[in-house]
Amino acid sequence: MKPSCLNTLCAVVLAAAALAGCGGGQQGARFAAVRVLAFGDESSVIDATGRKYTINALRADGPGVDCAVNPLWIQTLATSFGLVFQECPGLVADPTSRILAVPGAKATELAAQIDSFLAEPQTFGSRDLVTVLVGQNDILELYAGYDGSNPNALVAAAEALGGLVSAQVTRITDTGAKVIVATVPDLGLTPFARAEGSERAALLSNMTNRFNIALLLALPNDGHKIGLVRSDDQVKNLVSFGLSSGLTNVTDAACLPAAPLPSCTTDTLGSDSSGLAATPNTWLWADATHLSPVGHANLASAAVTRAHNNPFDPS
Repeated sequence: MKPSCLNTLCAVVLAAAALAGCGGGQQGARFAAVRVLAFGDESSVIDATGRKYTINALRADGPGVDCAVNPLWIQTLATSFGLVFQECPGLVADPTSRILAVPGAKATELAAQIDSFLAEPQTFGSRDLVTVLVGQNDILELYAGYDGSNPNALVAAAEALGGLVSAQVTRITDTGAKVIVATVPDLGLTPFARAEGSERAALLSNMTNRFNIALLLALPNDGHKIGLVRSDDQVKNLVSFGLSSGLTNVTDAACLPAAPLPSCTTDTLGSDSSGLAATPNTWLWADATHLSPVGHANLASAAVTRAHNNPFDPS
């Protein structure tokens, strides 16, 4: 990717506007995905009970959660093509879109996710839309080894891992499938990082940035194979401007500690120091490191724009 592409700014906060795409241009015939395949970590996971790693909505007609409400970014993306995932089918019979992402997955495990899919046996098709979001768990694992004397080594390790993700994205696009790649949200702006202190938060931001840059530099930027979602820029904008655009809290975790993800629901939310109650649509963070539904909605807006406006080959 050309360096100028790394400076792409996000859409207006909380608006359904587009990211300025890397490369791109207008489509002739529209690309119409027939299947969405989601790879990566828990930010793209719906478990067997319908729970997600964000704030889950409760069913209105009985016990349990409603997996279609408070959707993940990948769910909104799939819906834009009239598709749903097997993991949250609703009334759709035999949906073909699938979630291959795994809770806790790291960049080093992305290749194994793809291998497992291809071993079923399955193949990627030219009208498959593949999503990739992974790397947060790698960065947090590396950060756990910070001893005050090794920041440069940790940043370098994070950068190397970003390159691993780009290699797997290229592996997918070489099959003809189209890919929506999301960068890792800026972990230095999370509630976890704020609790660690400003120096350590800056290290987390630097590690995230270098991971993302390594990922971006190795990707083609003409928009024909890959659509880019700059999650890091979006989170920065939400933290900087969210309070003036409808959010009420961009610093604290909404879910109570007694209800860790994916157990958190709209019935297990806390409040801030002033007593302001958390809600899925006004607080940015679900827990210390994962986005709330409104955070996912912002990623989804960018992903939908890229998927429908990039000049993907429609065949």
